[in-house]
Amino acid sequence: MVTISEKRLEELLRSMNGKRIAVVGDLMLDRYIWGSVNRISPEAPVPVVDMETEQVRLGGAANVANNIKSLGGMPLLVGVVGNDNSGKQLSELICENNFEKDGIIVDNSRPTTVKTRVIAHNQHVVRIDREQKSDISVDIQAKLIVVLERNIETLGGIIIEDYNKGVVAKTLITSIITLVNKYNKIITVDPKFNNFFEYKNVTVFKPNRKETEEVLGERIRTQEDIVKAGKSLLEKSKANNVLLTLGEHGMSLFESNGDISHVPTKALNVADVSGAGDTVISTLTMVLAGGGTVKEAATLANFAGGIVCGYVGIVPINIDELKLSILNDNDHQAQGNL
Repeated sequence: MVTISEKRLEELLRSMNGKRIAVVGDLMLDRYIWGSVNRISPEAPVPVVDMETEQVRLGGAANVANNIKSLGGMPLLVGVVGNDNSGKQLSELICENNFEKDGIIVDNSRPTTVKTRVIAHNQHVVRIDREQKSDISVDIQAKLIVVLERNIETLGGIIIEDYNKGVVAKTLITSIITLVNKYNKIITVDPKFNNFFEYKNVTVFKPNRKETEEVLGERIRTQEDIVKAGKSLLEKSKANNVLLTLGEHGMSLFESNGDISHVPTKALNVADVSGAGDTVISTLTMVLAGGGTVKEAATLANFAGGIVCGYVGIVPINIDELKLSILNDNDHQAQGNL
């Protein structure tokens, strides 16, 4: 997108410090079972994983909050957990990370969303999901809105993180956007298929290629396809900006002033793409909240997403690693211009 000097990078990173960002969406508990495979089961042609360790981590919208914290921000989680052991585990993790809990509502009618990943020799073997995808009740939606109304004036921005697990209902989307625009706050959106075009008039709309292809009913193969899709998204969403993420092909930014920018991926080693989208939306929003331009925000987000792809499992971005990656890229470009 743009080349960011060391001085400007320091300014951007410093400006993110202490920014309070609300994350509204599907909270998840990520469970990891790590082990090794040495044989095939005699019961069926499947690998037998000898479990070595088990971990639980913040997932879904909670992972977005984790990224915000690692970038120096103060996340306010707004979502639901079930009245179950997984919900208690997720709440304990949230407390351990010193996140605000005021926005977390216990919903007795649904389980906590849990994704269990079995990993052997740094490779995903299988993922097991426990979830309920029906929309949360109107009463629960109202409680979430009250949280946002109570905190809106102190927020630097709001992220809607939608995984189609039922928290981000259509009526909740409308209420959030109305509130945010009333107070002229930054709002960024990571959409999913169900309510894709309900997100009108947001600061940045950030779909990925797969979601865009599903909604538009067209394959995105060439540069012309990307431009056509981006312009269509910008028109239909009425967003100020659309950031279309394209996996190994990087990102394309479409601004309402007509500017279009493309940037190749900065991922040097792709071990696992899980959680990369969470890191991108977190970094993007934090830079915008700190006063950066949308091009600067997209540039830093691209580097951050590329870094976390190099790790197995979902991990938040490390701010020192982000800084080093950008400065190393600047040095590489400078040497290439000699």
